[in-house]
Amino acid sequence: MINVLPVNDNEKLEILFKETGFDYNENSGCVIADEKGEILGRCLYYIDNSSITIIHIEPESDVFLADGILRSALHVADFRGITDAFYGDNVSIELLKRLDFIKSEVDKTLKIEKLHQSSCNCEK
Repeated sequence: MINVLPVNDNEKLEILFKETGFDYNENSGCVIADEKGEILGRCLYYIDNSSITIIHIEPESDVFLADGILRSALHVADFRGITDAFYGDNVSIELLKRLDFIKSEVDKTLKIEKLHQSSCNCEK
């Protein structure tokens, strides 16, 4: 069974950031998908009291897994009452378009309200 959960261990979180080449700080967060201890995917983000910025999603090739991981990361923000969601330059625009999560390409915003809709309106 695949588990998709936020990483709460700061040491593990720092390692996950370093593995992907992103800077770790007090606002760093990550959701991983794992099966029996093997990491199948991850979504790295920065979060504060007002917004979440998605900075990395993998795998890009499995849209259903990417959808679940992204939704889980956005759920962390939603649970905290955060409604502003952004994406960084390193996130695949094509993936976000396939998942139909882009609110504005100009502002690099995501549709956090999509969490309350059915999963993966993915175009194949």
